[in-house]
Amino acid sequence: MTTPKGPQLAVLSTADENGARSGAQILQPPGWPVPKGYANGMAAEGRIVVTGGVIGWDAEECLADGFVGQVRQTLGNIAAILAEAGARPEHLVRLTWYVVDMDEYLTNLKELGKVYRTIFGAHYPAMALVQVVRLVEKAARVEIEATAVIPR
Repeated sequence: MTTPKGPQLAVLSTADENGARSGAQILQPPGWPVPKGYANGMAAEGRIVVTGGVIGWDAEECLADGFVGQVRQTLGNIAAILAEAGARPEHLVRLTWYVVDMDEYLTNLKELGKVYRTIFGAHYPAMALVQVVRLVEKAARVEIEATAVIPR
């Protein structure tokens, strides 16, 4: 019998604010520092819901004012798309953020955290953050893609 090489992996179940399991599991290798505001990895089984790149405009295609305002609207838009599929924020397994100014993101971390928790709660999926030269909509400051998995 051989012993597997490499680190063992901690798998933590996630739940919503009422304690109901979301079906997603946080993947946290032992000994790794616990990330703040995101997960290293997620595992889930079920119906996959994927958004396109979502920006911070309303139903009339008017962009919200400022970076934080656009993030607030973008996250709200993602929540609305998830709801159309019967998904909730705790079903999110991945978010990919595209920002035009990394410093603008870093300068607003505290306020962004409050906005995020107001809309998505304390559920932090795997996330990536990428600075881009520009977005298709020239005045957009942020675009986010989301993936959720609704448990079976």
